[in-house]
Formats: sequence, structure tokens, C-alpha cells
Amino acid sequence: MKRLQERIQKDGKVLSSHVLKVDAFLNHQVDPLLTMEIGKEFAERFRGEKITKVLTIEASGIHFALATAVSLQVPFVYAKKKKAVTLTEEVYSAPVYSFTRQEEYQISVSRQYLSAEDRILIVDDFLATGAALVGLTDIVKEAGAHLVGVGAVIEKSFQEGRSLLEQRGIRIESLARIIAMSPEGIQFAAAPVHQ
Repeated sequence: MKRLQERIQKDGKVLSSHVLKVDAFLNHQVDPLLTMEIGKEFAERFRGEKITKVLTIEASGIHFALATAVSLQVPFVYAKKKKAVTLTEEVYSAPVYSFTRQEEYQISVSRQYLSAEDRILIVDDFLATGAALVGLTDIVKEAGAHLVGVGAVIEKSFQEGRSLLEQRGIRIESLARIIAMSPEGIQFAAAPVHQ
């Protein structure tokens, strides 16, 4: 997605060869028009998949999942990182290690919101180590639902996340694939043509 790549080049800050800060427009202050374009792009890439729900993890994936769900006209569900007192019913859960926060936590989704009849699209802001997305795929599997694929806004292709998901046979659509980055610049993979 050309506009996204241009925005990453313009407003993204490379803090190290593994850390990209995009909080000026994607995950702290949010550009709503770009977010809606991202949702439309995911909906277009997964058209024909008969998706019934979009799934993400709190908090940085929520607005992208919402934008995608609006375009698909389906509900979205987000996995919670901490069990709230209001979450009294049974849950699907999986452990996830956060590279950004340097901690492990248990994500959970109420069993009433995912079922074996669902066709799920997972959407998240980053695909890097793949830990959060693997956790979400485990929840989909536990629910007996069908996973149609994963949409990542930004992928750090030089990290192991893609290969972890591909080993599970999961379709991945990333809107901006970074193959290398340093404070001197960001290099993107050539974008495949989508029909």
C-alpha cells in the first residue's frame, strides 16, 4: 500500500534495527482516514472469503480491526490482555510474549463471541516475532473456527513472524513489508500485485 509506505517513510522513526515507532499516525495518535483505507484494503484482499468476524488483540490492533469490520460489514472481537471482572463467562485463552513490553501475558476471548461456525480474519498492526498473532491463531483453533488469514498493517520481514505463521499454513497479507531498517532509512519489499 503505497500511501502507507510513504507515511512510514515520512513520519515513522527507526529507533533500532528492530524497533519502528509509528505512534504519530498509527498507534498512539491515529490518522482516521489512513486507518479506514487500511480497513478497505484488507477487506478487498480477503474478498470472497465469507468472513463472519474480524479478530485482533488490544490495544493497537483495535482501530484496524474496526475499519476492516466496517468494510466487511461484520462484527469484530478483540482479545483482552487482562481478565476484567465483567468477563465472568468461560474464555478461550493463550499465552503471548510482548517484545515491545518485554512481558508475557494471557490473552482471552469470551467463548460466546467465537464459534465453530465462524470464518475469522485476524488483523493486527505489526507482524514481527509473530507471538501475538500465533496466540490469536491458537484461540481461533481452540474455538473450532476457520481462520481465513492474517492481515498485518506493517510486517518486519527480517524477523521470524511470517515463517511461524506460514509453517501453520496461514495466509498472510501485509500492507507494508519492511526488509531492512536503520536510522538511515527503511527498505520495503516489492509489493505483489493483487487481483
